[in-house]
Amino acid sequence: MKCPRIVVAASRGGSGKTLLSVGMIAAWRAEGKNVIPFKKGPDYIDAGWLALAAGRPCRNLDTFLIPPRTVFKSFLCHSSAGDISVIEGNRGLYDGLDYKGATSTAELAKLLNAPVILCINSTKTTRTMAAVVVGCIHFDPDVDIKGVILNHVAGSRHESILRKSIEYYCGIPVVGAVPKLDRQRFPERHMGLVPTPEHEWAKGSVEEALRVARNYLDLGALERIAAGALAIQACGKMKKQSFGVLSGDRKGTVKIGIVRDSAFQFYYPENMEALQSAGAELVFISPLSDDIIPEIHALYIGGGFPETHVEALAENTRFKEQLKFLVGKGLPVYAECGGLMYLGDELVFEGRAYPMAGILPVVFGFSKRPQGHGYTIAKVEKGNPFYRTGTVLKGHEFHYSKVIKWRGKNQDLAFALKKGVGFENGRDGVCYKNVLAAYIHIHALGTPAWAKSMVARAELFQKKKRAASLAS
Repeated sequence: MKCPRIVVAASRGGSGKTLLSVGMIAAWRAEGKNVIPFKKGPDYIDAGWLALAAGRPCRNLDTFLIPPRTVFKSFLCHSSAGDISVIEGNRGLYDGLDYKGATSTAELAKLLNAPVILCINSTKTTRTMAAVVVGCIHFDPDVDIKGVILNHVAGSRHESILRKSIEYYCGIPVVGAVPKLDRQRFPERHMGLVPTPEHEWAKGSVEEALRVARNYLDLGALERIAAGALAIQACGKMKKQSFGVLSGDRKGTVKIGIVRDSAFQFYYPENMEALQSAGAELVFISPLSDDIIPEIHALYIGGGFPETHVEALAENTRFKEQLKFLVGKGLPVYAECGGLMYLGDELVFEGRAYPMAGILPVVFGFSKRPQGHGYTIAKVEKGNPFYRTGTVLKGHEFHYSKVIKWRGKNQDLAFALKKGVGFENGRDGVCYKNVLAAYIHIHALGTPAWAKSMVARAELFQKKKRAASLAS
C-alpha cells in the first residue's frame, strides 16, 4: 500500500509539535486534501486539536496500550482513506518507557516505516543544534529523519546560521523556520493544551496555526517527503469494523448512554465504535444540559475536567437523582477518571465542597501537581460487572484529583496495580452494584473484551427491565 505519511517529532517536549502538526493538517485540508491525523501515545487533548484541524477523528497509535501488530493494522486501515497522514509524536523522539526507548516515537516511526520531521526549539543556540540533529540521525540509523523545522527563531541571522549549520553537517533540509510568535492562541492547562470543547476560540486557533504553516513551513517539501515514504505491506485480512470504521447509521440491539460534553470529553473514537460493533446504539447525554436521562441500558462516563464545570454539575439535582435511581435498579455503569469523580459524594474545589451524584462513598479534592500521570498495569482481582478475574489491563492515568475521604473498603476495589497510582493504596476500580469506576483509561483495541462486556451487561439489564414491565 502506498501511504503518504510523516511523523512530526521533536528533540524534547514543548518544542511546538502540536502547533506545527495542526498547522500542516489545516493547510493541506484547505488545499482540498483528505488528511488523516494520528497521535502517538495516550492523549486526548492534542488529538482533539488534530481532529478539529482535519475535520475527522484522530486515532491514537500506542504500542503499550495496543499490540504493535494491531497498531500497524489500524494505521493502514485508516490511512488508506486519505491523501496524506500526519502522525504527531510525543515527548522527545527517542523518549520511551526505558533506556531502550520502548514505546517511543522512534519505535512507532520504524513500525510504520514513516519518514520523520524533527522539530527543534532554537532558543539560545546556533551551530550546537547541528550536533544535536546529527546525534538524533546516528543514534538509531533505522529511524528515517528527513527534515528539520526550526522553532522560536530569533531573527533572520539566527535562522541563517541554524539552517546552514544543519544542512551542511547533517545533510538533511530545513523545511521550516518559525519565529517567536507574538500571539499564542493555544492556551495551556495541566500538561497539555486546553481541550477544544472548552476553548471558544478553537477554530480561530486552528486558523492561526494554518497561517503559521503557510508563512513559515515549506509545505511543498513536506508533502514530497510524505509522498516519498516507502510502500508498506498489509499483513493479514483487515476487517474495517475491527478497527472502528463503521459506515452509515448503525442501530444496535441495546442503547448505551455516553456522557459527552465539555466536562466529560475524553473518549477514544475506537471505544465508541467498538460498542457499536458489539451491538450497541449510542445515546449521547449531558448532566450540563439535560435534566432527563432517556431510555438506556448501560452508561459510559469518560474522563475530562469536571472541576471546570463543578457548579453546573452540582446544581443539576434532577439528573443526579435519576442516575442514582437507575443505579439502584441495576443499570450497568462504566466510568473513567472524571466519571469516577462525578459518581462520588463531593468534589472539594478551591476550598468549597460541591455535591456530586452520591453513588460512591468518596470525596475528592485537588492538588496543584499531578497525582497520577502515565501508563498503568492493573490485575483484576475481584469480581466486577465487566472484567474476568485474572485479567491484566494496560491503561493510563492523568489526574490532579485525589481521594480525601473514602468510606468504602479495600475489598470494594477490584484492581491491584502493578504500575501506576490509581485510587488508593495501590488499588483501583471501585465496585458498587453494576458500577465499575476507576482512574484507569483503557483503549478498546488493546482491551477488546471491554465493549463486549458492556453490551452483554446492557442486554441483561434490558431483559430484566422487560421482564419487570411484563410482570407489572
